[in-house]
Amino acid sequence: MTEKSERAESAERAERTKKVRAGRSAKSTKAAAAGTADGARLAEYRRKRDFTRTAEPSGGARKAAGKLAYVIQKHAASHLHFDLRLELDGVMKSWAVPKGPSLDPSVKRLAMEVEDHPIEYNKFEGTIPQGEYGGGTVMVWDRGSYTYGGSDEVDPVEGLRRGYAKGDFKFELRGKRLHGSWVLVRTRRGDPKRAQWLLIKHRDEAAEPGSDVVEEYQTSVATGRTMDEITAGRRPRSVRSGAKS
Repeated sequence: MTEKSERAESAERAERTKKVRAGRSAKSTKAAAAGTADGARLAEYRRKRDFTRTAEPSGGARKAAGKLAYVIQKHAASHLHFDLRLELDGVMKSWAVPKGPSLDPSVKRLAMEVEDHPIEYNKFEGTIPQGEYGGGTVMVWDRGSYTYGGSDEVDPVEGLRRGYAKGDFKFELRGKRLHGSWVLVRTRRGDPKRAQWLLIKHRDEAAEPGSDVVEEYQTSVATGRTMDEITAGRRPRSVRSGAKS
């Protein structure tokens, strides 16, 4: 190999190395930016909790999954309620629903928006110590995935973002207990920092007029335990898919 060809090969290797490093740097910068954004979204969640006392997750970097996560947690805090959480942009958008969901399209359930939660919270089941924010027992009442429920042909995530921003948040649940088309409609009442919405079941094959799904299901989809058993620290049971209990 001539001196000229050696210099040319060396220059090519240097250029390839430069491109590889530039690619890694871009990925690192993108990941850092995403982490910073998620951290900002979870600032209020973390501010309210002492993670040396509560077993709730503090949240961290998480790779995006193929499907958007959905969970409803039954929560015996100062007042018994249900927490609806829908994954969007790296966090779980969250609403406290005092009476829980209804499969009856004629029923409109109040849903008060609360701080974003980390996606890891979807697996949390246990008891938050008294004196801590939201102290009380938490059950994973339903979980699964969800997608955009609008009729217009847009990117599903973009459709969800637009619907959330507009206050007309249409989605389709694919849970173990809840299915079909739903909508969250933002109202003009209440504190702007704690927006009030209405959770409504659309009329479709999954609708059940006159039913009471909250009373029908009294156990965790994750562990098969009742609220009392979770509070007492009982061991998880085997969970049969589709079982009503």
